[in-house]
Amino acid sequence: MAREQLKTLTEQMYYILLILLEPNHGYSIMQEVDKTTEGRVKIGAGTLYNLLSRFEEEGIIRQLREEDRRKIYVITEKGLDILQEEYQRLLILIEDGKRLFERGKIE
Repeated sequence: MAREQLKTLTEQMYYILLILLEPNHGYSIMQEVDKTTEGRVKIGAGTLYNLLSRFEEEGIIRQLREEDRRKIYVITEKGLDILQEEYQRLLILIEDGKRLFERGKIE
Protein backbone atom coordinates (compact mmCIF):
# COMPACT_ATOMS: atom_id res chain seq x y z
CA MET A 1 0.00 0.00 0.00
CA ALA A 2 1.77 3.14 -1.15
CA ARG A 3 1.87 6.20 1.08
CA GLU A 4 -0.21 8.08 -1.50
CA GLN A 5 -3.07 5.63 -0.94
CA LEU A 6 -3.04 6.56 2.73
CA LYS A 7 -3.49 10.30 2.24
CA THR A 8 -7.15 9.64 2.92
CA LEU A 9 -8.50 6.57 4.66
CA THR A 10 -11.75 4.79 3.95
CA GLU A 11 -14.19 4.68 6.83
CA GLN A 12 -13.33 1.04 7.40
CA MET A 13 -9.58 1.81 7.53
CA TYR A 14 -10.13 4.75 9.88
CA TYR A 15 -12.23 2.77 12.34
CA ILE A 16 -9.93 -0.25 12.31
CA LEU A 17 -7.01 1.99 13.25
CA LEU A 18 -9.08 3.77 15.91
CA ILE A 19 -10.05 0.47 17.48
CA LEU A 20 -6.42 -0.67 17.40
CA LEU A 21 -5.39 2.17 19.71
CA GLU A 22 -5.89 -0.70 22.17
CA PRO A 23 -4.81 -4.29 21.47
CA ASN A 24 -7.55 -6.26 19.74
CA HIS A 25 -8.23 -9.25 17.50
CA GLY A 26 -10.17 -9.51 14.25
CA TYR A 27 -13.66 -10.51 15.37
CA SER A 28 -13.53 -8.05 18.24
CA ILE A 29 -12.47 -5.28 15.85
CA MET A 30 -15.59 -5.94 13.75
CA GLN A 31 -17.76 -5.82 16.87
CA GLU A 32 -16.14 -2.65 18.20
CA VAL A 33 -16.53 -0.83 14.87
CA ASP A 34 -20.20 -1.83 14.77
CA LYS A 35 -20.70 -0.68 18.36
CA THR A 36 -18.72 2.56 17.96
CA THR A 37 -20.61 3.57 14.81
CA GLU A 38 -23.96 2.27 16.10
CA GLY A 39 -24.14 -0.06 13.10
CA ARG A 40 -23.46 2.64 10.50
CA VAL A 41 -20.12 1.15 9.39
CA LYS A 42 -19.95 -2.56 8.68
CA ILE A 43 -16.73 -4.42 7.96
CA GLY A 44 -16.96 -7.87 6.46
CA ALA A 45 -14.47 -10.54 7.46
CA GLY A 46 -12.78 -10.56 4.03
CA THR A 47 -12.31 -6.79 4.04
CA LEU A 48 -11.08 -6.78 7.62
CA TYR A 49 -8.48 -9.51 7.23
CA ASN A 50 -7.29 -8.06 3.92
CA LEU A 51 -6.79 -4.65 5.55
CA LEU A 52 -5.12 -6.14 8.63
CA SER A 53 -2.68 -7.99 6.40
CA ARG A 54 -1.93 -4.89 4.32
CA PHE A 55 -1.57 -2.70 7.42
CA GLU A 56 0.81 -5.21 8.98
CA GLU A 57 2.92 -5.40 5.79
CA GLU A 58 3.18 -1.59 5.78
CA GLY A 59 4.13 -1.39 9.46
CA ILE A 60 0.93 0.46 10.34
CA ILE A 61 -0.08 -2.19 12.86
CA ARG A 62 1.81 -5.05 14.44
CA GLN A 63 0.87 -8.34 15.96
CA LEU A 64 1.44 -8.34 19.72
CA ARG A 65 0.71 -11.98 20.40
CA GLU A 66 -1.52 -14.90 19.54
CA GLU A 67 -4.11 -16.25 21.98
CA ASP A 68 -6.17 -19.33 21.15
CA ARG A 69 -5.42 -18.86 17.43
CA ARG A 70 -6.51 -15.22 17.63
CA LYS A 71 -3.94 -12.70 16.49
CA ILE A 72 -3.89 -9.64 18.73
CA TYR A 73 -2.91 -6.44 16.89
CA VAL A 74 -2.09 -2.89 17.95
CA ILE A 75 -1.39 0.30 16.03
CA THR A 76 2.27 1.35 15.57
CA GLU A 77 3.76 4.85 15.69
CA LYS A 78 3.56 4.99 11.89
CA GLY A 79 -0.09 3.99 12.07
CA LEU A 80 -0.77 6.55 14.77
CA ASP A 81 0.77 9.28 12.58
CA ILE A 82 -1.49 8.26 9.68
CA LEU A 83 -4.55 8.15 11.94
CA GLN A 84 -3.81 11.57 13.43
CA GLU A 85 -3.30 13.07 9.96
CA GLU A 86 -6.67 11.69 8.88
CA TYR A 87 -8.32 12.98 12.04
CA GLN A 88 -6.94 16.48 11.37
CA ARG A 89 -8.07 16.29 7.74
CA LEU A 90 -11.59 15.38 8.85
CA LEU A 91 -11.68 18.25 11.34
CA ILE A 92 -10.77 20.67 8.53
CA LEU A 93 -13.60 19.28 6.39
CA ILE A 94 -16.04 19.76 9.24
CA GLU A 95 -14.90 23.34 9.86
CA ASP A 96 -15.15 24.17 6.15
CA GLY A 97 -18.65 22.72 6.01
CA LYS A 98 -19.72 24.51 9.19
CA ARG A 99 -18.45 27.84 7.90
CA LEU A 100 -20.16 27.43 4.52
CA PHE A 101 -23.44 26.24 6.04
CA GLU A 102 -23.42 29.24 8.40
CA ARG A 103 -22.74 31.61 5.51
CA GLY A 104 -25.39 30.03 3.33
CA LYS A 105 -28.27 30.23 5.82
CA ILE A 106 -31.47 31.53 4.28
CA GLU A 107 -32.88 34.50 6.15
